[in-house]
Amino acid sequence: MKKLKTAVLVSGGGTNLQALIDYQASAGADCPYEIVCVISDSKKAFALERAAKAGIPTAICSPYAVMGEEVAKASDRDTKRLAVSNAMLEACQKYGAQAIVEAGCLTVLAGDILKVYENKIINLHPALLPKFGGVGMFGHHVHEAVIAAGEKESGCTIHIADGGCDTGRILIQKKVPVMPDDTPDTLYARIAPKEHEAIVEGLCLLAKELSK
Repeated sequence: MKKLKTAVLVSGGGTNLQALIDYQASAGADCPYEIVCVISDSKKAFALERAAKAGIPTAICSPYAVMGEEVAKASDRDTKRLAVSNAMLEACQKYGAQAIVEAGCLTVLAGDILKVYENKIINLHPALLPKFGGVGMFGHHVHEAVIAAGEKESGCTIHIADGGCDTGRILIQKKVPVMPDDTPDTLYARIAPKEHEAIVEGLCLLAKELSK
């Protein structure tokens, strides 16, 4: 089987990256993808340690790393977003990535990376899109909003990233109930295992689509 060479973009702890690593290890020759690099927009991301432990090359593409501290401090959000995206594109190409998974990466991609990898980037969002997506909707902010809205169910979504914030064709959704006494922490704890399933299924689905 020809494996889809994949770059994984991260920002934090990397539990979803770990799910991808674990599946790749357990499925062996039957795994349709190969993680060729892990790219972080934060030098403090624990996901980098997970990658190193698995022997996967890493790259740090934080605004400070790619622009320098002074320039980054003086730049607006869109300028930093483009600089980080361009550095991530360079890293993806360096390691021969054919597709990209955004696994908890907080940078909304911009610029040439979206053209080079059009329809080859998937993103994980911790809610049932199109609800509770958009700017500021990440991590516990999402779960807080879901509970505040009185929703009866939540979950996670894997979708094609198209340059918008949490927009693009939906590939997979996993649902969980929202309990009356839920906190953001308890709701996250119920959704997290579904995220791990969905991100593996989503990448396997992408690999299948791109192999046609």
